[in-house]
Amino acid sequence: MTLPAPSHAETIGLHAPMVAARVRQALYAVPAERLAQAYAAMREGSAARHLDYFFDGRVETIRVFPCPIPILPEQYEYLHQVVRTLHGAVLRLPDLYLGDADVRRILRLEPEEDTWLRECWTPSHGATDHLFDRLDGLVDYSSAVWKETLAFVEPNLTGVGGLHLVPAVEEIVDEAIVPLVAERAPEVALKRLPDARELLLAALERHLVAVGRPGGTICLVEPKYEEEGIDEQRRLVEYFARAHGRVVFHADPKELDLREGEVFLGDARVDLVYRDYSVLDLAELEAEGTDVRAMRRLFRENRVLSSIGAELDHKACWELFTDPVLAERHFTAAECRVFQRHVLWTRLLADRRTVLPGGTEGDLLEYARREREVLVLKPSRGYGGDGVLLGQTVTQSAWEGALDTALADTELWVVQRLGQIPVVEVPTLTTEGALEPAAFYHVMGFASGPEGLAILARASQRQVVNVAQRGGMCAVMLAG
Repeated sequence: MTLPAPSHAETIGLHAPMVAARVRQALYAVPAERLAQAYAAMREGSAARHLDYFFDGRVETIRVFPCPIPILPEQYEYLHQVVRTLHGAVLRLPDLYLGDADVRRILRLEPEEDTWLRECWTPSHGATDHLFDRLDGLVDYSSAVWKETLAFVEPNLTGVGGLHLVPAVEEIVDEAIVPLVAERAPEVALKRLPDARELLLAALERHLVAVGRPGGTICLVEPKYEEEGIDEQRRLVEYFARAHGRVVFHADPKELDLREGEVFLGDARVDLVYRDYSVLDLAELEAEGTDVRAMRRLFRENRVLSSIGAELDHKACWELFTDPVLAERHFTAAECRVFQRHVLWTRLLADRRTVLPGGTEGDLLEYARREREVLVLKPSRGYGGDGVLLGQTVTQSAWEGALDTALADTELWVVQRLGQIPVVEVPTLTTEGALEPAAFYHVMGFASGPEGLAILARASQRQVVNVAQRGGMCAVMLAG
């Protein structure tokens, strides 16, 4: 009897793990001396490209893992499609917040934020692509059923990290490691994904056109003089000048002035801002006596990327996508299918009834206490992994204590269904010069535009994976 040929999905399912294995095997076959030289080149490349993270005033170099994570073209195309679907959904959050009381109960804003949003959000904002976001998720590219491993954990709608780090890591691995793989596995042609910096610049140029200021002046705005976190905006400015001859300014919000209806940085008119600065921080500056009218004007005129709508950057917005009543009220059937398949069940923590995983309605707190091992507790508006607690890593009493503390907190918390955190094997050079396997959890961040998808890959031996938690970074590369 002649057996039917494997389906396309089955073929991809077999090919993906084979490619990942060939990349690892190729590295294990590299003589220790050559690999040590490659590691030294990676360290030099990291320093030259300023892969810096500031911790309490100290500078640390972010670790770069040598083994590239291969992704097949079919996987890349599917990921891009799903990410753009989710991007289109989060674009609508401001209108949903303003028009639906049920949404406002989930995406609660502070009074100052609500005031700024209502004053600054206009129909013209909703008609534009007003966000440049990074959507974080889990996926195991090497799994035979890799689509079933794709699960999105949270949105990052403004001031997203990694826009300099991702291409820098890809450059380092491309220069130091890819040639070694190519020598021993020539059938695996690894190449870089779209550059996150290019995606950002394209989004900024499109937005200038959308607001009637094509080719105008761009300014990156952040708490410029604070030495904490990633020093990315300065590196972006340098890259835009070096790669495109594009003059882009870099400023603290305090340095912007409103004069005769226009915003200025010194003598330069500012047409568009890319911001890593929240409205609450601006409100605090205003309370201290700082004039923030320039930023308010930019928000109102839709000249900020990401827009005022990015203040709805809550992990709780996943509830809008995973509650069948709200999802079906506001999104298409096609979008809901994406949510059901790839967005992790998430609920704002409160004493209430809701639709539980599996589709039945039940008491949320009772479920949260009972199902500790399959849940994660996290602040709805945190970042950097702070406060994230995996139920399976603590005792029942510690979990219930954390739930009680979160319920009493003035800040909002969510419980989320625990996704399967993929583990990647990384060939690691020992102090003796030998290669040994080491296993690391890894999570992905997806920054996209119509042109393509950039992927941030973070790795750690802790299940809360984040550079801010002293993890490291891998390069995701397209395997031809």
